[in-house]
Amino acid sequence: GDKETRISVTGYILYFCGVPIAWKSKGQKNITLSSSEASEAVKEVQFVKQVLSALDIQVKNPVSINVDNQGAIYMAESYRISDRSKHVDVRWHYVKNLSEEGKIKVEFIPTEENDSDIFTKNLGGELYEKHSVKFMMSRKMLNEGTKRYNAVNSQIDK
Repeated sequence: GDKETRISVTGYILYFCGVPIAWKSKGQKNITLSSSEASEAVKEVQFVKQVLSALDIQVKNPVSINVDNQGAIYMAESYRISDRSKHVDVRWHYVKNLSEEGKIKVEFIPTEENDSDIFTKNLGGELYEKHSVKFMMSRKMLNEGTKRYNAVNSQIDK
């Protein structure tokens, strides 16, 4: 986040079959009282699950939401609100409910493995390179797969 304004950055990458299909990085509107902000990714996951369902593609539950913040995991699994989390709003109750229903599982992932950190943190050269190469190679695989799909479909249309 910004050390002067104290505004944090939220970011995520949504993978499907190992390929990134959605990603986002944005400055949060307000100074967050807790850095446990996974609700943006959870909303995107639920949207993609609805799209896949409409295409008759079933997604196995629970979907893993990997975060590098222990507070996010605790809040998703906790059954009580503490004095420190009274500020929690509807977004977190949404995440908590989906977790309780077994639709998502919020799990810890260390920074060394968290690809979305390229959107949210000033990473050292090696770690930035590791995450960005994986992200870009996955996108390249998606583009190549799309080209093959289009080539096959063009042959079928003839």
